[in-house]
Amino acid sequence: MAANEVSAGSVSPGNAAQQAFWTEGPGLTWVAMRDELDTLHSHISELVLSAAAAQPGETALDLGCGAGATTLALAEAVAPEGHVTGIDVSTSLLEVARARAEALGGIRPDFIHADAQVWRPETQADLCLSRMGVMFFDDPGAAFANILHFLRPGGRLAFICWRASDENPWFDLPMKAAVAHLGPPEAGDPDAPGPMAFRDPERVRRILLGAGFERITIETVEAVLRLPQGAKASDLATRIGPAVRHMRDKGASAAQAEAIRAEIEIAFAALTANGSATIPARMNLVTASRP
Repeated sequence: MAANEVSAGSVSPGNAAQQAFWTEGPGLTWVAMRDELDTLHSHISELVLSAAAAQPGETALDLGCGAGATTLALAEAVAPEGHVTGIDVSTSLLEVARARAEALGGIRPDFIHADAQVWRPETQADLCLSRMGVMFFDDPGAAFANILHFLRPGGRLAFICWRASDENPWFDLPMKAAVAHLGPPEAGDPDAPGPMAFRDPERVRRILLGAGFERITIETVEAVLRLPQGAKASDLATRIGPAVRHMRDKGASAAQAEAIRAEIEIAFAALTANGSATIPARMNLVTASRP
């Protein structure tokens, strides 16, 4: 397939805010915490990689690849003859991903700064995978219609995304603490781009059917978030996630921020009692294919 006229690096106007968010804003926190977050999300990575079932010799795209953990895992799975390309709108996270690949030497995936809603690769892939990277499109219908053309006929799509906040303590407990001290957030569109945008399996199914995918499966899976050794859930949860954004939006004082952090620590202590270093998570695991 010939590349279309949208070059790598082009970002649709509707996704420009996401590019800024993940490159210059909180995305820099993800850069700084890349090792901790890879550990935190390692079980989620395992689930989606297992569902994708990449085979030696295949070509694959990692959508919203971030700092490259799943890209590198895919590259190992398709080695030695296959090839993987990671794409993301964040130039900051892509710098980390490229450095990681170079440090490993033998595993050399490509990384491209691109918006999957508008970009087209020069050749079609056997597989598209994403670990929590496809919930941020301004127009998910257009994005998945475009992603369909990333795949050869019969090619596979596999991604994993969060279910509702109240099913995921990682989001729910910190946000409750922040709201208790700062008041509720402004009302907004629950389907707007964000971590929980694909919480509803039927919405996901409609989007994929409308984009032209078939053989769609959406499974609710129980996952765990693995805390890095020596890390406190409260410390991580006050650096990333919606509670952090709420604190920023409300202009939380240092005293309020400390009170919220202390309350979060108490809430997570109940989940990590008896030496447990995991937090339960509930996800939608999605597979589909191109006709």
